[in-house]
Amino acid sequence: MSTLEIYCVTNKHIKFLQNIDYKIAWVGGEKPLSNYISCNDKNNIFYKEKYYSELTFHYWYWKNLMNLKQNKWIGFCQKRRFWIKPESENKKIDIKNLHEHLLLSPQKNWENYESIICKPININGSKKIKMLKKGWRPLIKKPSIFFNKNNESISFHFDMHHGYGNMNKAIEMLDVEDKEDFREFVNTKTYFNPHIMFIAKPDILNQWFTKLFSWLSRCEKQFGFEELSGYDTTRLYAYLAERYLSFWFKKYTKFLENPWVFVEK
Repeated sequence: MSTLEIYCVTNKHIKFLQNIDYKIAWVGGEKPLSNYISCNDKNNIFYKEKYYSELTFHYWYWKNLMNLKQNKWIGFCQKRRFWIKPESENKKIDIKNLHEHLLLSPQKNWENYESIICKPININGSKKIKMLKKGWRPLIKKPSIFFNKNNESISFHFDMHHGYGNMNKAIEMLDVEDKEDFREFVNTKTYFNPHIMFIAKPDILNQWFTKLFSWLSRCEKQFGFEELSGYDTTRLYAYLAERYLSFWFKKYTKFLENPWVFVEK
């Protein structure tokens, strides 16, 4: 059976992972610990880290470490958000007992799948006052959103939190074969698989990274960097990737959703 190699991407030192067989990938501005993997050398986009976040390491891994001949599962998680064993779902997990719940090896049923993605989160059910304050422009176009949470789509949520109209502008940058499918996805779904976390074999990863970074490169021509600021848009490219991940892995791979946990230091 194939092995599993997990990379945890962080910009903060994670001491409680020291004795775990996870590889720590560093995207922070400070000097990393000696056993952390830096991504500011070789073929890299480290200068975009402020806007790309963990994607900075994903790109570096794709260009410098990935071996298409390897028959192993490669996974990515991030600080505070970790893969856990299926049987650990719904259990109380914190730093003290995280080690016993972490996903460390492939599950038997993975043989029937091509990718593993996070179990989804629902994004509908926003407070009415927040919708009026941050989502008034899409509400003018479609007032029914205010009265029916089933209309609070990924696109509406993105307009509220990451810049009105930015999702539609980004969709126009997609390849023809994905453009209308992704548009329908973000306009009809009220949930997505979060955190840019995924596990797959190298051939699938190569396909994903090729599609993703080609799209984001085109998006840079639309959005640039200088106008991106604050919580809403600084990490726009990471927010776009997070939504696209849910769509791409479901369209192009046989996927399985696995539980994950948020653990604060």
